[in-house]
Amino acid sequence: MSITGLLLGIINILIVIVILVLVGVIIQWVLGALGWPPPPLVVKLYMAIVALIALYLFVALLLGAPAVHIIGGHVTVTPPFRVALGLS
Repeated sequence: MSITGLLLGIINILIVIVILVLVGVIIQWVLGALGWPPPPLVVKLYMAIVALIALYLFVALLLGAPAVHIIGGHVTVTPPFRVALGLS
């Protein structure tokens, strides 16, 4: 993997994390405006899920395993054993 590919992958991961955090903040803002603010435990759980998604994307980037391809017509998921055996 080239340095350019690694940098683009890291920027992609950061964009995904920013979008997920922004969605969480908007949901928290709307619920607060309605008078039902989410408990702090739910907010921490959501941030933990976002952190796990970031970790998954980073490991997939380092191993060269594609996460999920959505752009390109159809959704395909490459099983990890195919990546490990070099079959993909």
